[in-house]
Amino acid sequence: MPNNTLKIIFFGDVVGSLGREAVKRILPEWRKTYQPDLFIANIENLAHGKGVTLRTVEEIKATGVQIFTGGNHIWSKENIEDIASSTKFPIALPANDSRADRKYHWQEIKIKDKKIIVFNLSGRTFMKDDDLSNPFLKADELIKKFKNNISILDFHAEASSEKRALGLYLDGRVSAVLGTHTHVPTNDAQILEKGTGYLTDVGMIGAYPSVIGVKSEIIIEKFINDTPNGRHEFAETGQIEINAVLLEIDKVTNKTVLIQNLRQILA
Repeated sequence: MPNNTLKIIFFGDVVGSLGREAVKRILPEWRKTYQPDLFIANIENLAHGKGVTLRTVEEIKATGVQIFTGGNHIWSKENIEDIASSTKFPIALPANDSRADRKYHWQEIKIKDKKIIVFNLSGRTFMKDDDLSNPFLKADELIKKFKNNISILDFHAEASSEKRALGLYLDGRVSAVLGTHTHVPTNDAQILEKGTGYLTDVGMIGAYPSVIGVKSEIIIEKFINDTPNGRHEFAETGQIEINAVLLEIDKVTNKTVLIQNLRQILA
């Protein structure tokens, strides 16, 4: 019988050097175990926890990740559009962020004669950013261009309620809505009523234990002493947690038929 599905592994926020190392180590193992057709990763925290550089994108691309997504920190270091302008680095920037050029609102790849669209939006609830337009309306605008294709949305947002609402709003109109940004994985991977795969937050690839990738003692001291936000120091040694999601999507209906959290701790 012909295989009528495509398998996709999506890595949550890859944080700093530990995150890059973890992807490098786990990807060959998961390729063998799950045999995915496509690897996607959120890279807004790729370079020491905030932003990206050409070198760090080259490093993560060399692991076998084929498409990248962003978030509110994607502009924090080197000019992301200078990096994305290379055809070697297909980065989908938050399409509802006024800083994102239209040509980077989504990325596409063809696998087994099927086009897969990957796009990225930022949430607005609890996100202190004036550059963002309404993600619900932007999604409406974009998905008109994606008809009859598999489409994966990385919704980079803080509030679980906003993520859930957008997932239900887009149910049946996109193949999957995957939340990123909080770095904390949620245990609610599911297929919604009309066939959209949904997960509130994929989680991160970074230091374990830590506070969302930052050295825990820094954040604990902040809460004890009510100190203002200072410079975050991201752990560069020690155990690493890997959080991702596995999708299996029907090539005919473009609906998700399997969604599964993937989580592993590396020494």
